[in-house]
Amino acid sequence: MAEQTTRVMQARDIQKTSIQQKIGAFLGKAGIYLFLFIMAGIVLFPFYWMINSSLKSLTEYRLSPPTFWPQQVLWTNYADAFTTANLGTLFKNTMIVGIVSTLLSLVITVLSAFAFARLEFKGKELLFAALLATMMIPGELFTITNFATVTNLGWRNTYTVLIVPFLVSVFYIYLLRQNFLQIPNELYLAAKVDGTSDIKYLWKVMVPLSLPTLISITILKMMGAWNSYIWPRLVANDEAHRLITNGLRNAFTDTTGDVNYPVQMAAVALVSLPLFLVFVFLRKYIMSGVSRSGIKG
Repeated sequence: MAEQTTRVMQARDIQKTSIQQKIGAFLGKAGIYLFLFIMAGIVLFPFYWMINSSLKSLTEYRLSPPTFWPQQVLWTNYADAFTTANLGTLFKNTMIVGIVSTLLSLVITVLSAFAFARLEFKGKELLFAALLATMMIPGELFTITNFATVTNLGWRNTYTVLIVPFLVSVFYIYLLRQNFLQIPNELYLAAKVDGTSDIKYLWKVMVPLSLPTLISITILKMMGAWNSYIWPRLVANDEAHRLITNGLRNAFTDTTGDVNYPVQMAAVALVSLPLFLVFVFLRKYIMSGVSRSGIKG
């Protein structure tokens, strides 16, 4: 009888422990989801406020306390933003700079990464270490010397000054080199035995196998060109070559210094839309390319 009572008590203890574990797991998951929900709200609130502000009138925008949804939705703010800031020209300039710089940068990155990953030449490791060391230097330190150089070359207020100085990215070269190193060297040696040239091997074998990383580099380079602000404002701030980030700076300020913030927010929303779509539809390529580049073998 005592043994049976002991078994019943043990079964109850086990059941009680199981229930406690389930409650603990549930509370743990609930806490994680609550934390993620709060963080998502913090991240998304500025975007919500941007859209909310872009649909208000200037009078309503200045109300205190502010309204969390426009009393009258003004979709005309988006049309006003497009014409006031001349967004068509700004988009065109930014696309020209972004596409040309991305294509040229890809060519340089692919050739450099292939040389450091497969070719053998004296001083290769030392040169690559020197390139990596330049990543430790803040880019702002090059601004003055680069400005003096492009001024002496007569490149100011041209597309050239927006494209050439940033064609080489040591980070992208390193990223792609690590991906190239994952490809077995036996393929390269077999291709050389068959008489395949380095360029043909690179184009037919290495580029297709490294496509996720190349797509990631393309996306990141385009986003960098799209968001560039300091350098374009410094060297090419004329009307014919102004980029989106600079064009929105003072486009909505009238002669009295008053800023039409709702229309400005509408313009910011239009400019942010392409990057948002890129992130939504192509984020898996970015993650795939970066994750694959960190593994060798």
